[in-house]
Amino acid sequence: MKNLAQFIDHTLLAANATVNDIKQLCAEATEYHFASVCVNTGYVPLASECLKNSDVMVCCVVGFPLGACLTEAKAFEAAEAVRRGANEVDMVINVGMLKSGDLEFVRQDIATVLAACGNATLKVILETCLLTDEEIIQVCEICRTLNVGFVKTSTGFSTMGAAEHYVALMRKVVGEEIGVKASGGVRDRETAERMIKAGANRVGASASVAIVSGENVTSSGY
Repeated sequence: MKNLAQFIDHTLLAANATVNDIKQLCAEATEYHFASVCVNTGYVPLASECLKNSDVMVCCVVGFPLGACLTEAKAFEAAEAVRRGANEVDMVINVGMLKSGDLEFVRQDIATVLAACGNATLKVILETCLLTDEEIIQVCEICRTLNVGFVKTSTGFSTMGAAEHYVALMRKVVGEEIGVKASGGVRDRETAERMIKAGANRVGASASVAIVSGENVTSSGY
């Protein structure tokens, strides 16, 4: 597959990521022309500064990794991240409220963060490994109705990451107008290409350089 790098959000969300680590992430993203770097919101200003003269976007995560914080906190974090330079925001849904059957809460949670993002793209993280297919369909239908930018499989911090079944199901529900991002456990080119074939048009990975260069990565992580 040509131009695989353009599908990839080059990701570093580890708690011990340093300033130099983020600078290296941005340098790699610029060199390989990844779609974006994906960082925690505290590093958005640094990433924005590092990438200001590049074609690489700044993506960040909000309400991460559990999604169980107050909606108002998610919205504030999203708005501030966008103000500081984020082009894309990946928010985690409140999984517990979805599993409790409170679809209106889930809808309002997503809608509030979407409004806070302004012109920035919102990606909605489902954490598919914790959901039934029915629950995945329910939240994807909400996202389709709200016209978010993307639905996304996973945080990479739960029991399982992306899987072709989840990607294909999400694509089927949201149609072609909304993006699908596969993330979590994508560590080689073969896996990335399988996710794209299943319906993903963005892939989140920390092993991005290895993926585009064809190297094998055996370590665990995002």
